[in-house]
Amino acid sequence: MNHRLLASASFASLLVALPALAQEADPAALEEVIVTAARTQLPRTAMPSTVEVIGAAEIEQQTALGAAAGEPVATLVPSFSPTRQKLSGAGETLRGRSPLFLVDGVPQSTPLRDDSRDGFTIDPFFIDRVEVIFGSNAIQGVGATGGVVNYVTAEPPAEGAGPTGRVQAATTFDDSVFGDSVGGKLAGIVGQDFGRFDLTAGAAYEARGAYYDGADRRIGFDGAQGELQDSRSWSLFAKAGFDLDANRRLELMINHFELEGDGDYVAQPGNRLTGLPTTSVRGQAPGVQPSNDVSSAALSYTDKTVLGGTLRAQLFAHDYAGVFGGGTFGTFQDPAIAPVGTLFDQSANNSEKLGFKLDWQGDVAPLPGLSALVGIDALRDTTWQGLILTGRDWVPETRYESLAPFVQLNQRLFDGRLNLSGGLRYETVTLAVDDFETLASYNGGQQVDGGEPGFEELLSNVGATFEVVPGLKAYGSFAQGFSMADVGRVLRGIDQPGQDVDTFLDISPVITDNYEIGLEYRRGGFDASIAAFRSETDKGARLVLVNGIYEVAREATEIEGVEVSARYAVSDALRLGGAYASLEGRSDSDGDGEVDTDLDGANISPDRLTLWAETDLTDALSLRVQAGRYFEREFDGQPAANSFEGYDLVDAIAVWRAGFGDVSLGVQNLLDEDYISYNSDTTRPTDNASYFAGRGRTVTLGVTRRF
Repeated sequence: MNHRLLASASFASLLVALPALAQEADPAALEEVIVTAARTQLPRTAMPSTVEVIGAAEIEQQTALGAAAGEPVATLVPSFSPTRQKLSGAGETLRGRSPLFLVDGVPQSTPLRDDSRDGFTIDPFFIDRVEVIFGSNAIQGVGATGGVVNYVTAEPPAEGAGPTGRVQAATTFDDSVFGDSVGGKLAGIVGQDFGRFDLTAGAAYEARGAYYDGADRRIGFDGAQGELQDSRSWSLFAKAGFDLDANRRLELMINHFELEGDGDYVAQPGNRLTGLPTTSVRGQAPGVQPSNDVSSAALSYTDKTVLGGTLRAQLFAHDYAGVFGGGTFGTFQDPAIAPVGTLFDQSANNSEKLGFKLDWQGDVAPLPGLSALVGIDALRDTTWQGLILTGRDWVPETRYESLAPFVQLNQRLFDGRLNLSGGLRYETVTLAVDDFETLASYNGGQQVDGGEPGFEELLSNVGATFEVVPGLKAYGSFAQGFSMADVGRVLRGIDQPGQDVDTFLDISPVITDNYEIGLEYRRGGFDASIAAFRSETDKGARLVLVNGIYEVAREATEIEGVEVSARYAVSDALRLGGAYASLEGRSDSDGDGEVDTDLDGANISPDRLTLWAETDLTDALSLRVQAGRYFEREFDGQPAANSFEGYDLVDAIAVWRAGFGDVSLGVQNLLDEDYISYNSDTTRPTDNASYFAGRGRTVTLGVTRRF
């Protein structure tokens, strides 16, 4: 595409031309940032892949726009799909594949029955930073075919600090339609160091109003997948640490998050042919309202005195229940219960995880500059999906058990200018399913014999970084990642007699090979990067719409793209930046071994350009303006109605640091653009009930006080 070539060439020229200017401004060395999601205690500069760390200040800016936890990533990372602004993140990908979401290293994703709710499991008020590792990898185990998104929660209070914390009150509303658009939030967190013991605890509550588009129409409600609008959420967070001595620490993290719709509206279908989006009117939504109910806990131990290195152990648990909206869907009908076409039901997806991570990292004494990370991970994930009003099982209880030893080596050469890395991870997986019966709608219901299929996979990675000149890093890498192909969708759809899990179910993992090369320059207030990547798999898991329900197609997919970014501190009071991402993806839709069809909007994001500027107008007043261009796109081999027209969005955030606290004013969609969301515009071409507009101009006014 012309805009891809132009942006890439222009940025490459900028990357070459500006180092001298930046070096004159400030000869500071590269910032040494440790990315905990990578598990190795290496600085960011030694990692041979694209990494983005969204800091606390950036998170506060984005949440000043009323953003939920997943939205800062979607806004600031151009190769991440545009947010759907719904409770479900179905179709939201990183580099065209699903990312693995973590909270302090605890997996939040549900790969056995992927319902795409994993981006909404914690309140952003408790997030200190977000670590994003781009591209397929097996660093954290199953699920990271697109990368890793790790929410790192509030840090412990400083040593000897008395009670410190912050409280926040905010309200959000459409700028021209008040009334039912008004929402509010209250949150607080406090921490104290008591010597060898420290404690941090917080709570948050939010009530969201209805959403309106750029034409002041109430946005349609997704009754099946669930909504953020017209919902209430509350969250509790706690982190306690105990220092056994100067080198050994025990820490417990607990996070609980609940979000539930109020059910005050029902959708009115739009019209795709005339461009009229789905809207909503007041009315009582039937059944139990869609919700997320999530609890995560992690007990971590660190000892820096084991064999000259650091031993880390984490025991974690995760309990998730997601309720979806109901209906008289054909899949739920059973003439033994009610006349066909009259039976109302709805599903709930459940996942319970228990696992541990154990690793040791240290220098290998005989070889100068060589460090090793060795460890073993274990995970047990029990997942099932039931119909909650009639007590039937839609997806049977499925137990995933894995044990994975691994080793990662890093060799520093030439005083650290050259870093060579490589690693292996050996996954042994068993999937256990008991005998079960499918729903009556699957050809009268089928008795399926259970089984315990399994697989073993050796996953590898290799990479190198080289400091060309001070501040300029070149890198290249190959890494493999893996995930499951949503076995729940496959199991629930069995409609032929005489099947058993051992022979019917293909649990071969989605193995993705990720190739990447890049340049990064960070010096003197100037930070820039360019990366090109290719991700391919011989047996992927593409979402395909069948009779209104997404099923999984196991077929080869290839995705390639380029990402560029730059930011520059012009002065102490002015900072500028931007980023660009372009992706192309194709799949083998006819099984002939050649990729022949473009991935659609449910499987890949649009090309995007983002620009931003921040300025401190005075010591007490700052302003940020950010703009995003989503480029138009056509999909070869897909329905013409799925073509994407593109749109532009502009946001603004102002912060006044007053004596009583920080007053923030965030305006989302500043120009009141009237647009159809990317996912709605590029999927379900004949479904008028799922033709959703994006939010119009929306104002968030908040006050935050620190103490």
